[in-house]
Amino acid sequence: MGHQVGQQQRLIETPTVRVTRWTLPSGHGTGRHRHEHDYVVVPMTGGTLNVIDASGESTTMQQVAGEPYAGSAGVEHDVVGADSSNVVFIEVELLMR
Repeated sequence: MGHQVGQQQRLIETPTVRVTRWTLPSGHGTGRHRHEHDYVVVPMTGGTLNVIDASGESTTMQQVAGEPYAGSAGVEHDVVGADSSNVVFIEVELLMR
């Protein structure tokens, strides 16, 4: 997509869960990826994100600090920071059902 990848820090990885902290400055993204597992995102900051799906369609999302949301295995997207300050979230991947 022509943008830089944000900072990711693996916090925990066990056979059942993987926890990653993402920090996305404006214009930085996660890189296009497909979720192999169900996941939960816990926003650490509020902020604006552009979510670009597998077809290239972009949706603007407002993340609210402390308000988690869930996603399903099979989702394919890139998430790009669109705020003037860093957008930070914790991603918890559920590796085993």
